[in-house]
Amino acid sequence: MSLRAIERLAVGLLISGCVAWSAGSAWGQEELTRKVKSKTAPAYPDLARRMAITGVVKLEITVAPNGSVKNAKLVGGHPVLANAALDAVRKWRFEASKEESTGIVVFRFDPAQ
Repeated sequence: MSLRAIERLAVGLLISGCVAWSAGSAWGQEELTRKVKSKTAPAYPDLARRMAITGVVKLEITVAPNGSVKNAKLVGGHPVLANAALDAVRKWRFEASKEESTGIVVFRFDPAQ
């Protein structure tokens, strides 16, 4: 697949991603209140940098009692940025707790910052 074809595909995904993004207030999840012990910042994808894609990615995560991220699911944002956010949040560690915790984590992607 050529770079041009990948760029066209990404633009198409951007349009469909924006449609999914419009349901943002209906998710019903709060931002995660459990304290983070260590964070890994997402790597800005090369394709996103070349296409000057910026935006927000929202993930719903489940944190296990031991503080590791048990599950992470994309709930909104640009598909080109999603994998970088998912890869990063899976490396996060939270304080231990008696129960699992679920919440929303937001990543903002902007190559200028």
